[in-house]
Amino acid sequence: MKKELWNSSFELAKTLFPHEEWIPTEPNIWVARSRLSQEEREPEKWKKEMSQVRILTNRGSIAYFLPEKEMNNSNKKQCADLVLDSEIVEMKIVSGSRVTLGGQFRYGLKQGSVLLKDCNIIKEHSVFIWLLTDLSVGSVKAKIAGELKDRKDEGRFICFFEKTGNLHSWTYEELRNLIGR
Repeated sequence: MKKELWNSSFELAKTLFPHEEWIPTEPNIWVARSRLSQEEREPEKWKKEMSQVRILTNRGSIAYFLPEKEMNNSNKKQCADLVLDSEIVEMKIVSGSRVTLGGQFRYGLKQGSVLLKDCNIIKEHSVFIWLLTDLSVGSVKAKIAGELKDRKDEGRFICFFEKTGNLHSWTYEELRNLIGR
């Protein structure tokens, strides 16, 4: 199973960025060579991203950090962070309120969807949030369900609740069904 996951994740990363070289950095983590410069340019951001991805890879996931990609002729990076277990995933850390959670989730959806425009082999993208505040599972599910209400996105919402140490994952469809949409 793990070898299949590694192969499919690698194939997706390679399809999205065919000229990129993938460097193994830790067990289950590969990084696009062009992104490795971030470690020197933005060491604090790099540490945060590695901490986030370790939450997932320490549980057996396979991660490929994607190159940073400028979008729409701007200097703003709007591309998803990685391919995780054959899915496009954007990672966020949230330490604020439900409003902050909703805003970060929407921004993560936007960043993930950018890659889908360039790729016709996958139609879903997911958002992983490392939640540092003491929001309940029910409150988080309800908030994200509301954010997905009139959207057609496919994928998963993955949330690590720092206060409890629990990792949860729901499909967008499961969350939309909570509110009957």
